[in-house]
Amino acid sequence: MRADRLLSIILLLQTRGKMTAKALAEELEVSRRTILRDINALSFSGIPIYSEGGHGGGIALAEEYRTTLTGLNKLEVQSLFVTNNNDVLRDVGLDNAGERLLLKLLAALPTTHHSTADHIRQRLMIDPTWWWHDASISPFWEEIQQAVYEDRMIKTKYENFDGKITERTLAPYSLVCKSSVWYLLAERNGELRTYRVNRFHSVHLLDGSFTRRPDFDLPTYWRVHVQGMENLPSPYRCTLRIHPERISFIKWLMPGRWELVNDVEDKGWTTMSLSMDSDLLAKMLVFGLSGFVEVVDPIELKEAVATQAREVLEQLAS
Repeated sequence: MRADRLLSIILLLQTRGKMTAKALAEELEVSRRTILRDINALSFSGIPIYSEGGHGGGIALAEEYRTTLTGLNKLEVQSLFVTNNNDVLRDVGLDNAGERLLLKLLAALPTTHHSTADHIRQRLMIDPTWWWHDASISPFWEEIQQAVYEDRMIKTKYENFDGKITERTLAPYSLVCKSSVWYLLAERNGELRTYRVNRFHSVHLLDGSFTRRPDFDLPTYWRVHVQGMENLPSPYRCTLRIHPERISFIKWLMPGRWELVNDVEDKGWTTMSLSMDSDLLAKMLVFGLSGFVEVVDPIELKEAVATQAREVLEQLAS
């Protein structure tokens, strides 16, 4: 609807400052000509909006102008009260602030929207915290946060996936929480990399600061980074024959990392190809499914499992 688009233009200019007609058109998925017509309509209705041509020009609102929440529609009001990020906000000391913010938003809404907010809060909830979340935080959590907020360099000892601990000097850009796990996005040797916070063995704040990349935008970077990770081939693949009683378990344990090789039952069993991070995880899975799994490929996995099983039997017999 045009009314929603006009309000969106005002909010975009209010939060981001001056924008070009092209940028507004791309953001709102309309033509540049439509944006120019909307700008004229806003101006005629009394909104203090103006445009400047030439290099560095664009469309902007008068600095003293601020809109209110009265333009929110029903779906926008509902979205405000759906998510529950209190556990994540608590990690960074913002849990009380988040609760107070919702109260202030509710108070600022027109009374006609109060029942809408309560209705959705009692019927829909998004909890981003993973099951069996380890509530413990890194002992270096305060240092990491301080470094991120103040653009301070840090010297660290970090444990890799293989257990090797190395010293690294990092320029910490951002903290990201994904599925209840905190990650530090930091620059090292001119390259942005992602570090799991609970793998730091030491973190020391350095006196030196760093200059952030002027074109860096955290939401954009993280979206591209996650897409890239999802498209990377897993370093280890294996093919297993699974008993029908464990098919549902495999699908639950490894969403998006399995595919059927042969969905025609062979004596009640199904062949599946699995993507994993290492051969160690594959061996652990096979042992955990003992009696309900057969290794098809690679032959090295079958031999490794057989060797490990013999060693376990020898230990139990001794």
